[in-house]
Amino acid sequence: MDQVEVAVIGAGVVGLAVARELALRGREVVIIEAAGAIGTGISSRNSEVVHAGLYHPAGSLKARLCVRGRQLLYDYCEARGVAHRRCGKLVVATRAADLPRLQVLAAQGVANGVADLELLDRDAVQALEPALRAEGALWSPSSGIVDSHGLMTALLGDAERAGATLALASPVGGGLRHGDGWRLRVGDFELGARHVVNAAGLFAAQVSASLGAVAAPLRFARGHYFALAGRAPFSRLIYPLPVDGGLGVHLTLDLGGQARFGPDVQWLPDADPAGLDYAVDPALAPAFEAEVRGYWPDLPAGALMPAYAGIRPKLSGPGEPAADFRIDVQPGLVNLLGIESPGLTASLALADVVADRLG
Repeated sequence: MDQVEVAVIGAGVVGLAVARELALRGREVVIIEAAGAIGTGISSRNSEVVHAGLYHPAGSLKARLCVRGRQLLYDYCEARGVAHRRCGKLVVATRAADLPRLQVLAAQGVANGVADLELLDRDAVQALEPALRAEGALWSPSSGIVDSHGLMTALLGDAERAGATLALASPVGGGLRHGDGWRLRVGDFELGARHVVNAAGLFAAQVSASLGAVAAPLRFARGHYFALAGRAPFSRLIYPLPVDGGLGVHLTLDLGGQARFGPDVQWLPDADPAGLDYAVDPALAPAFEAEVRGYWPDLPAGALMPAYAGIRPKLSGPGEPAADFRIDVQPGLVNLLGIESPGLTASLALADVVADRLG
């Protein structure tokens, strides 16, 4: 049976960041990924937004790791030449009655350590984005976008140069404590590991259970995205106020300037994450158009085309307060549970925490 010091399960952005950090600290690391390529799940089916740290309660892991991770991510992208842009974000109130919610959101951001926020009135919003309809907005200049695949490729390259290895098409079927480590069933072979980090995303609860660890069940929320045919008249990210289970149908831009809208929130029944459906029903377009016209009234009719869908692993359900990240530690095992947004932004900060706790 092959032996390794640390097995990291999952080659999404968080798993790769963790593997990189551990390898740079001198650990012997193998990254185990069930799919045939890196980052095929949550990490490639999101908005690719670098969040500033506005939305989560002060002191929570999401708030602390988002704010810290944002700066680490920008610094990393600069150093490694990963494509990104600090285009900024406007969180808009389309009704005067919602302006107090912007103030609450601004106060939350300040409490979290986001120091560059600015509340804008209607005229100031119009000056920045003439096509936008809003009674006011919260301007977050440190929000941005990143090439998530380029980021994951860079993280993997760093990890491999530091000695880590990657095993693709290698599903983990479970494991048992063995001495002071683990014996994992990986595909058709066994792997011995002193430590295990479970960064399996949608499958994290399943993997945790297969290792005999107690973990809260995950809830799944699908979010659809629609792409805009043609160019949008915006140069910044446009977000409505948050909704139950998500941040609302927002406008994001890719690095080429192309606009897409999403995600919505569609709660899914408890199911095996391997069987979840990623199809985007074109019949959802009218509902998306109605949401977008709340802040962009001149959206051309029929301009939204189905793009892709993502699924978020949640530790809370509909109508419940949003749950924090879970980092559960027991001897030889770190379980990462409910790592949804802002997991991409927080990935390098999460990696630091996991490496410290494993140590």
